[in-house]
Amino acid sequence: MSWKQAITALGAFESDTSLAERTTLCVGGHARWLFRPSDEAALVKAMTLLPHDIEIFPLGRGSNLLVSDDGIDGLVIDLNGLSGITISGSHIVANAGARMGKIAQAAASAGLAGVEFMATVPGDLGGGVAMNAGAFGQQVSDVLVSIQVLHRDGKVTDMQREDLHMVYRWTNLPAGSLVLSAMFALKEDDAESIKERMRVMRKKRSDTQPLALPNCGSVFKNPEGDYAARLIESVGLKGKQIGHARISDVHANFIVNEGSASCEDVLALMRLAKNTVLEQYGVDLEPEVRFVGCAL
Repeated sequence: MSWKQAITALGAFESDTSLAERTTLCVGGHARWLFRPSDEAALVKAMTLLPHDIEIFPLGRGSNLLVSDDGIDGLVIDLNGLSGITISGSHIVANAGARMGKIAQAAASAGLAGVEFMATVPGDLGGGVAMNAGAFGQQVSDVLVSIQVLHRDGKVTDMQREDLHMVYRWTNLPAGSLVLSAMFALKEDDAESIKERMRVMRKKRSDTQPLALPNCGSVFKNPEGDYAARLIESVGLKGKQIGHARISDVHANFIVNEGSASCEDVLALMRLAKNTVLEQYGVDLEPEVRFVGCAL
């Protein structure tokens, strides 16, 4: 029995799947294979069956990703079905495929504060931990206690926050591993006060970000003491369009898909912004978006 036949019994398996339909920017080619495990146990079992020469790529909502027009010559693991959220006292545990907005809602309903910022982060928990996602001056590492990690050999281990060496938009995960779940320590507060803070954050986000068009979130990290959006706008690139990709008129650190943008369109805009800002300000903008099969 081949590995493909074996993991088919553990969930849904398909070939030649469009990734543009699975990313928030709606850009990218096809994945050679895609696997959607039926549950966490099935994912762990499947990992032990995969040949080590096959590249794997975990995918949740597909935010903060720029996928090559050539796609991925490997196996994409769809984690959307692993979305459980449980609360015990002042702790909340969520699986990798849980939407960060759902985690914020669950915490608020339980009168637990600390993850309100997640209400404005469009991705899933696995990706959020991997990049130490954040907003409004907060980030995942502020409230994270520990994570469960699935290694390429199928072994599951617990890792404490201090072992992950988390910094701004980066987490030191073991090579080839997947985040299975995470635990957060929160504080009790009035549920309505928490929800009001979330409403304020959501409104500010909707007022200042181009949410009506496909995008991948912020494309560059903010340099220390400044903002990437300010720098890009100040060099006259706000609204600049290449192909069907455009630097947003609403927020200059967002690139939007006007309908049929390619990965190369987006990369061309990023290179233009990066090179122009470097030339005029001497600031070398660092990408926040994660590249899959492509490079800046």
